[in-house]
Amino acid sequence: MTSRDTAHRPGGRWIAHWDPEDREFWEAGGRRIARRNLWASVFAEHLGFCIWSLWSVLTLFMVPETGFDFTPAQKFLLVSLVSLVGAVLRVPYTLAVPMLGGRNWTVVSVLTLLVPTGLAVYLVQSPDTPFWLFALLAATAGVGGGNFSSSMANINSFFPEREKGLALGINAGGGNVGVAVVQLAGLAVIAAVGVAGGWLLAATYIPLLLVAAFVSARRMDNLNTARADVSAQVAAAKDRDFWIMSILYIGTFGSFIGYSFAFGLLLQNQFGRTPLEAAAVTFIGPLIGSLIRPVGGLLADRFGGARVTLWNFAAMAAGTGLIIAASASGSLAVFTSAFIVLFVLTGIGNGSTYKMIPAIYAARAAGRASAGADRRGAEEHFRRVSGAALGLVGAVGAMGGVGINLVFRQSFDATGGAVPAYAAFLAYYLVCLAITWAVYLRRPTAARAADAPAEAAGAEVAR
Repeated sequence: MTSRDTAHRPGGRWIAHWDPEDREFWEAGGRRIARRNLWASVFAEHLGFCIWSLWSVLTLFMVPETGFDFTPAQKFLLVSLVSLVGAVLRVPYTLAVPMLGGRNWTVVSVLTLLVPTGLAVYLVQSPDTPFWLFALLAATAGVGGGNFSSSMANINSFFPEREKGLALGINAGGGNVGVAVVQLAGLAVIAAVGVAGGWLLAATYIPLLLVAAFVSARRMDNLNTARADVSAQVAAAKDRDFWIMSILYIGTFGSFIGYSFAFGLLLQNQFGRTPLEAAAVTFIGPLIGSLIRPVGGLLADRFGGARVTLWNFAAMAAGTGLIIAASASGSLAVFTSAFIVLFVLTGIGNGSTYKMIPAIYAARAAGRASAGADRRGAEEHFRRVSGAALGLVGAVGAMGGVGINLVFRQSFDATGGAVPAYAAFLAYYLVCLAITWAVYLRRPTAARAADAPAEAAGAEVAR
């Protein structure tokens, strides 16, 4: 980088000239800078997911032995509130990067996580706190859910189109696996000091957050070239395909994050597992679901996004039916195995649905060009809308985690069990299956290019 490439604005290091599509620029130093920002971003986003998922683990510590008498319905409401805050914040967090700079916002967002982490240390030692206040304070952990969108928007600006798939896959996977890591850490704490050590789990993250803020400040950069594309977000929000894909992503990512938060509570309340027994199993599903996500994208490349998504929802419905049967028979082994398979399917579905989005908009651009419109203009328009849709679909999808835990809450509150909730989820997966077939697979349809291999449909345009 030369002196002309950097500029100083209030609030930290800024890069004035950034053109990763220029191969000479990229090879001369752009790749090195982008990768440096990527790894610092992965660290920060990973901790964001850990804090977002923290209460899914801490609820396992909230048992009568530690002075808590919260009902299952109250615990599901608690994690629902945390999930809700994270989902809502994903949209403004995306806009914060071009306004304040990726480096600056990463430092701020990481330091903000100290608030819910410190509150968690206090709350798990204060069982006499009124539930409404407890839930209100715990909900601040939702700020960790917003970190995903800002991190993805920032890294998206650093890499050329030809390398965004891998870069964003690493960034997303490094964040998602934080769900499993915090659950594994919870298992270690319970095994080492028992259920009275919940505050230690939260306290462990305080120094890690300080390290992440320091690393972000030292290793990351701001880009002058990053711009907030509000008009593209507005256009995406008015688009039919955006809402259809949001429904599908609620079924995949919403299930992933919702089940990640709920799995331990289900093992405790349905099968009477102790905190240690529940924690010993809880992390497996989110871990596999996170790691398997790229496979969904690869399968979509090979067989078509809509086909993979269709069969994936069919398998999710079958897996949910098996969970209902296991719940009715009281078979813990079948229940646990089926749930882990369901986590695998959510990961595959996350990858295949995200692959469908750019393919759909690339196909629409090609269709408009074939109808006589300017090809370059059509491609640019749909590329912007596709990028905005990817961010907004991620935000709407996270709302599925809220819905799942609210349904579990209502099910336990009304019947004392979770079978009605599972039945509702099975019905939703069947609806998603029908929508996928009717909109993106049924012949003839203008949108059937969504089922073409990603390369043929130009699915690598924007993530």
